[in-house]
Amino acid sequence: MHAENATIHGEVTYREGDGMPIAIPEGPVELTHADDSVTLSWKEHEENAAGVAAIPRHEFDRYVKEGGIVPEGGRGNTGGGGGGHEDGSDGAGASDGGGDGGDGGD
Repeated sequence: MHAENATIHGEVTYREGDGMPIAIPEGPVELTHADDSVTLSWKEHEENAAGVAAIPRHEFDRYVKEGGIVPEGGRGNTGGGGGGHEDGSDGAGASDGGGDGGDGGD
């Protein structure tokens, strides 16, 4: 696991159990990455309280792709090097996997 900073722009939500979506306030958050999820931590400015939420990795990747979560450094590299596309894409037209492995030469 590793941590990085990001900013929430627009509507980013999480759920507690089967409950209704709860909005994460716009502004700075700290991200802690795990293999299957990302934990977001933030301070509630008006209430002088802290908030924390874990969201599944695929939801985090979708928010990054849509611009709702902007990791520090911009690109949205979610680190880890594991499954999924580090560029946040859905794979359609991806240029990072260009080789088909079939041109091995002599």
